[in-house]
Amino acid sequence: MPKIKKEWCDQILVSDGGSTDGTVEYAREQGYFVHCQKRLGLRHAYSEALPYIEGDVMITFSPDGNCIPDDIPRLIEKMREGYDMVIASRYLNMAASEDDTLVTGFGNWLFTGTVNFLYGAKYTDAMVIYRAYKTRLFSELDLDKDEGYAMPERLFFTVLGIEPLLSVRAVKRGLKIGEIPSDEPPRIGGDAKLQVLRWGAGYYFQFWRELLFWK
Repeated sequence: MPKIKKEWCDQILVSDGGSTDGTVEYAREQGYFVHCQKRLGLRHAYSEALPYIEGDVMITFSPDGNCIPDDIPRLIEKMREGYDMVIASRYLNMAASEDDTLVTGFGNWLFTGTVNFLYGAKYTDAMVIYRAYKTRLFSELDLDKDEGYAMPERLFFTVLGIEPLLSVRAVKRGLKIGEIPSDEPPRIGGDAKLQVLRWGAGYYFQFWRELLFWK
């Protein structure tokens, strides 16, 4: 977080999922607006924080070391070219993920390829958190509604993220989508909480369900 220059954006909002390590106190000392989640899971972090977001473009950023802060201005500049969403792709051109394992690397390739095949997209990274998009898309694409997540979450006993669904619905809506290359360094803080099998099954369920149920 100290690497993020406050003049890059109009607002920095920290969503905390129940940490006990001083994160909330530190963030408030730095002058950040902090929202403490009522429901666990990344998608609830977004939906609960949405009413507090003031800008017309939001950037979702993970401060565990996987996202490179210096790429924030590049995302903003690309959005100014008229895009509805710009993804910081880990696999575009010479970009690479140092955090991938064989399993997660294969999964990201498989899921992105599936989205491209089913929906005629041209993503190199349909799954990554690090991206910029117009704030209104969260409600316009029904990402704030439980209907798109409820069934797979019940089937696979998990809470899904929004990014795969956002990628699919942005293509179905015919939005202007861009990518910039952005390396993914190794994690420097926190523990990975990946639920590889449950999330993978849930996202695959969503990809096929969206063919029929979201217009």
